[in-house]
Amino acid sequence: MIRKATWDDLDPVLSLYDKIHDGKEAGLIPVIWKRGVYPSRATAEEALKRDDLFVLEKEGKIVGSGIINQNQLDVYTGAPWQYSVPDDQVCVLHTMMVSPAEFGKGYAGEFLRFYEEYALEHGCTELRIDTNDQNAPARAMYQKRGYREIGIVTATSFNDIPGIRLVLLRS
Repeated sequence: MIRKATWDDLDPVLSLYDKIHDGKEAGLIPVIWKRGVYPSRATAEEALKRDDLFVLEKEGKIVGSGIINQNQLDVYTGAPWQYSVPDDQVCVLHTMMVSPAEFGKGYAGEFLRFYEEYALEHGCTELRIDTNDQNAPARAMYQKRGYREIGIVTATSFNDIPGIRLVLLRS
């Protein structure tokens, strides 16, 4: 089940963030995130306040999360998107993650399907995602699900992390 997160979900989401940071620091997960910077408690709290944090729950346990909204990163401007659409028709998936203990169970694909349905239900015809250029597993998964890479851009500061190369993808 995927649903909007509540304040009661904050600690389980923060635990997911920690597990991803642990995997990154051990060299097992190729994310660009930085513990204490992004994603952090502030990331989750801001998303909860905006009402755009979602959680993937299995058997009463939060095993994944993501942020779905229409907030496009600055580097999206001027990118070679296939279609030029009004901003109110663009939906963006941010900070999607699945617990490392649950990798390979199809939960990321389940979250993507939810994102696609949610976007269409809210009048968005253009779906956009980004990931770092070194995250080969995420890139492969997105491409398998039909997302196309439209370019790689260098963000001068991505969530206060400088010099990140982001792969921009669209549905």
